[in-house]
Formats: sequence, C-alpha cells, structure tokens
Amino acid sequence: MSGIIKVFLLLGAMVCLSRAQLNEPGQQCLCQRVRNKLDKSEIKDIQIYPATIFCNKVEIVVTAGRGLRYCLNPELKAVKRLLANIIKSKKVSTTVGPSSTPGSTNTAHN
Repeated sequence: MSGIIKVFLLLGAMVCLSRAQLNEPGQQCLCQRVRNKLDKSEIKDIQIYPATIFCNKVEIVVTAGRGLRYCLNPELKAVKRLLANIIKSKKVSTTVGPSSTPGSTNTAHN
C-alpha cells in the first residue's frame, strides 16, 4: 500500500511541476493594467521593456515625480509620439561631433 501512495505522490508532484513550468505565455508581465492617458509633465523616468518569452507584449513603465509607478498603453498615439521623441533625442545626443583624429594635433592659439 505504501508503494501506491508513493506513486500517487510522485504523480502529483510531477503534475504540479509541469503546470508551473508550462505557465501560459504572457502571464508574467509587469503591467497587469495600463493607463490610457498621458501627462508628460509628471514623467520623471520611463523604462521600456521589450516582449520576451515571459511576457509577449511591450511594456512601458513610467515613474512620476512623486515616485508613483504606472504602466502606459503602448498603442496610444500620444505614447508612440513620446517614444519617437525620446528615440530622436537619444540619436541627437549620442551623435559625435567633430573631433581630433589620432595623429592630428589640436593646439590652442593664444
């Protein structure tokens, strides 16, 4: 009888483990709810998380000036414009201006 109980316990454990590993895709996202309005003046920080095997959607997490964190709907036009502006400003700020090349001299004239 104890052998049968061990088999049932082993089967139960296997079922629990397999269900935990086969969690539905997209169920481990940070954002369970999203806001459908955007107030740019209160944004202190913005983090963008791309879709992964754990969460099948892009997530945009905003930190407001008071430290409150919330998620934005990435499908909103205002959010898309905000992200486009951020990307554009990043490209401009990371563009390297004229610099001296190795071998050239840059002397100051007084």
